[in-house]
Amino acid sequence: MQDILQDFLKVEISHQDYYDGLIRFIYSGNIRCGEYECNQYVVKKMDFLNYIVFAEYVIDEKREIHQSFSISKSKLLKAINNYAKKQGFKIRSFDWAN
Repeated sequence: MQDILQDFLKVEISHQDYYDGLIRFIYSGNIRCGEYECNQYVVKKMDFLNYIVFAEYVIDEKREIHQSFSISKSKLLKAINNYAKKQGFKIRSFDWAN
């Protein structure tokens, strides 16, 4: 899981705008469940506290899912914010997103 998480962070937290959109989705209490499409990965909110992250590809007009892992909201936020901080991004708070 750690390798997939690091690849996810490298690919998806590469620009402040990408970070902002993803953080807004994760923090939002108005989105009970749903998917956030990033560049290569999809973050699926199962409920307020649980997420599945997976790489998604369309092959022959069919959706294929590769390299998935489940993660809690707190661990996902910690990983994303730590990575974003190392990239020099402005770290967003819950209040900013809501």
